[in-house]
Amino acid sequence: MQSGTRALCAGGGASLCCLLLLWLIYTHLLKEGQLAVGTCEIVMLNRDSSQPKRTIARQTARCACRRGQIAGTTRARPACVDARIVKSRQWCEMTPCSEGEICGLLFNHSGWTCTKGGGRIKTVTS
Repeated sequence: MQSGTRALCAGGGASLCCLLLLWLIYTHLLKEGQLAVGTCEIVMLNRDSSQPKRTIARQTARCACRRGQIAGTTRARPACVDARIVKSRQWCEMTPCSEGEICGLLFNHSGWTCTKGGGRIKTVTS
């Protein structure tokens, strides 16, 4: 009975040691400045409000997407989306507008518009 308890403790200790080692390796790989897979961050945002009733915003995002995905926009935020959507330029399939807004493709598929009640229109070009 005593040898079974020792074996159990040794196995539990070895398992705990392996988990600790894996955790250390994982945190080392996710150094500061690296993104977790499937996430995005905005690295630059410029706004130009020099024209009345018009704001031009330019943003640059950095993404760490999974295989088959590419940087895109979902709910008005940078996100990893299916690469097929971007290649086919069917922008509204990635749900780029905020909740309550209606997505519409530009006539030449170069971007999309998000229309909100009250006639406010946001145009996004790629």
